[in-house]
Amino acid sequence: MAAPGYIGAAVCSVPALVGVHHATPARSYDMRQHPISPVTEPTQYRAIGVVRGRYVPTEAEQPTRGAIHTEDGTEIEAVVLGRLLTLMRRHLDLSEPHLWVVYPRTRDGEQLHLQMVGVWEPSTLAAANPDGDGEGEVPAAGDVLPEGDGYFSVRGELIFTRPETGDLVVKVRQQPRADGSRPVPFKLQVRGEIPLEHLRHFVALDLRRQGQSLGLERCEVIGPVAQRGTRGGKARRSGEGRPGGAPGSVRPRSGEAGAPRPSSHGKAVNRPSR
Repeated sequence: MAAPGYIGAAVCSVPALVGVHHATPARSYDMRQHPISPVTEPTQYRAIGVVRGRYVPTEAEQPTRGAIHTEDGTEIEAVVLGRLLTLMRRHLDLSEPHLWVVYPRTRDGEQLHLQMVGVWEPSTLAAANPDGDGEGEVPAAGDVLPEGDGYFSVRGELIFTRPETGDLVVKVRQQPRADGSRPVPFKLQVRGEIPLEHLRHFVALDLRRQGQSLGLERCEVIGPVAQRGTRGGKARRSGEGRPGGAPGSVRPRSGEAGAPRPSSHGKAVNRPSR
């Protein structure tokens, strides 16, 4: 049964695109204007959002792990990444709520887990850096985002949808690391409704945090995602194998369990004598 309060999808589709591109950062983008950068490719993967709350470390000796306490009473497990910890120690009052820039993950079913990578508070950062090439300028909207608190942008491949229960799973690929290795794609669980015909399509989702879940507000279907071959190098075609069998079924080899036995009927064959 669907969780109360989740928002259904508004689905629209566009012509299919060829291939899938990994996220490419916009070089000219100024993060002081908005914490979430514009999309640079139609099929750009990403999962990012903002959550307002008070960050409370689990232990004072280990401030990188803790929870974000939101205004609705939810405590969301979180970890601090990168240089954000230095910024927190020097410029932020952790007894007050802040608008954190986070990467979402889901664990233990629908339990939300956040990776904290930044804070959206131009007024505080401007005061901390009052000089230098306009870096102290505050956007006209101040510390308020047009999307509001709890907004998330998730773009990836829809690998599971069950409209009757409002369950969705999106697979998100990540940029290769500096050493050339490729991180394993992660799966993000979402609450909402997308029809089955959009399975294995690239989707762009606007989400809103609702407690420990991410609820769908808007969905754009970009196009089908090219599927890689199965193990062995080649994907099986539908209907390949035994005539009249199920699509994708393969006829067993002789001697294997289920293999047809040679027929004893028909004309005998005489072998030549040596």
